[in-house]
Amino acid sequence: MKALMISKDALLHAEVAAQGSARLPAVQLVASRQGLRDAADRLLPEAPELVIFDASDIEPGEWELVERLARQYPDAKFMLLAREAHQELLIRAMRAGMREVLQLPLVHRAFHEAMDRIEIEAGITRMRDGKVLAFIACKGGSGATFLATNFGYALAALGEKKVLLIDLHGQFGDATLYVSDQKPTMTLSDICGQINRMDGAFLESCLVHVAPNFGVLAAADDPSHAVDMKPEHMDTILRVARQHYDFVVLDVGRQIDALSLRALDSADTIYPVLQLALPDIRDGRRLLDIFRSLGYPIDRTRLIVNRYEKGGKLRLADLEHALGADVVHTVPNDYLSATDSVNQGIPVLQLSRSSPVARSLADLVELVTERRVSETKGLFDRLFGRSDSAGTAAGAES
Repeated sequence: MKALMISKDALLHAEVAAQGSARLPAVQLVASRQGLRDAADRLLPEAPELVIFDASDIEPGEWELVERLARQYPDAKFMLLAREAHQELLIRAMRAGMREVLQLPLVHRAFHEAMDRIEIEAGITRMRDGKVLAFIACKGGSGATFLATNFGYALAALGEKKVLLIDLHGQFGDATLYVSDQKPTMTLSDICGQINRMDGAFLESCLVHVAPNFGVLAAADDPSHAVDMKPEHMDTILRVARQHYDFVVLDVGRQIDALSLRALDSADTIYPVLQLALPDIRDGRRLLDIFRSLGYPIDRTRLIVNRYEKGGKLRLADLEHALGADVVHTVPNDYLSATDSVNQGIPVLQLSRSSPVARSLADLVELVTERRVSETKGLFDRLFGRSDSAGTAAGAES
C-alpha cells in the first residue's frame, strides 16, 4: 500500500516507515510533507492509497485543509495521529473522512490493528478462516518433520495458499533447517513471552520466510524457556494465525505435553506419520488410543505411511486393521531425494521436483485442498516439466 506521510517529526516518520515495511504486503511511504498546506499545495502525481497525518501541531484554522486534502485524494484511506484526542479533533477528523485515529506516542499493536482494518476495507487483504493441520510422529525417525515442512512448502507453492508452519518440538526443534539456511531471530518461546503484542503483523515478523507465502515459526532454542509457554498462549497464537493464513501446519513432534495437547485440540485434521513396521504400528496404536481417550473423532485422524515400498511382508490392510483407522496417503521410499533435501536445507519440491517424493507431496496437496486434477493439472505439469504422457507414465510407476 502506497502512503503519504504528513509530519514534521522525523523520528515518527522513521518509526511509521519501519512498522509499515514489516507488514505483508508492506506499507510504502512514497512521499512525505512537512505540513497540511505543503501537502495540499504539492499533490502527488499518483494519488496515494493511504494518508497518514500527524495532527500534533495542527492549527485551528487548518482543518479546512484536511477536508480539501480528502477531496483531492477521494479514494485514499486516512489515518490520524494525535497526542491528545480532543472531542473537537475527533469530530473534525470524522467529517474529513478519517476513520482511524491513533494516539501518540505510537503503539505498534494499535497501528497494525488499524492497518488490518484499512486493508480489509480496501480489499487488499481479507480475514481468513485458516485450517490447522497437525503432523505428529508415531515413532521417532518416522519422518514427520520432513513431511510437515516439505508439505507446507508444497501447499504454498502448488496450492497457492498462504501457509504458516509452527515447530512445536519441546526440545531440539529443527524444522527450519529442513527448508532454509536462515537463522531464526525469534522463536515460539519469544512470542509467548510477548503474547500481549500478538497480532498478524507481529507474528509475520517473527517467522523465517522460506517463500513469499510460506513462513516457519521456529521452536524454542532453549528448553528451559518451555516453562514460560502456556497452553492459553497457543490458543492466542492459533486464533491470530487462522485469521491471517489459509493453512497452519503444526510439527508436533512425538512428545505430548500441555502445549502440544492444546494445539492438537484446535487442529482440524491430525496426520499421524508412521512407517510400515511393527514398532511403528505398536506406537501408532498407543497414540490413537490416546486420541480416542481424548474424544477426538476418528475422521479427524488420517494416517500417512512414510517410506512406503510395495511388496513387503506387511501390507497397508494389515496396518489399517491393527490400528482401526484408514491410511489416506503413502509417501514412497525416495531416500536419495529426501536425504539431499535435508542435507542442503532446500525443500525437495524445489531441489528435485521430478522425484517420486515430490510427486507424492503434490498428490497430498490435491487431497488436502480438494482441488480436482483438472484444475491443477496445468500447474503441476509446469512445475514438474512434464507432458501429459510423461505425467501418466510417472503416475503408473509410482
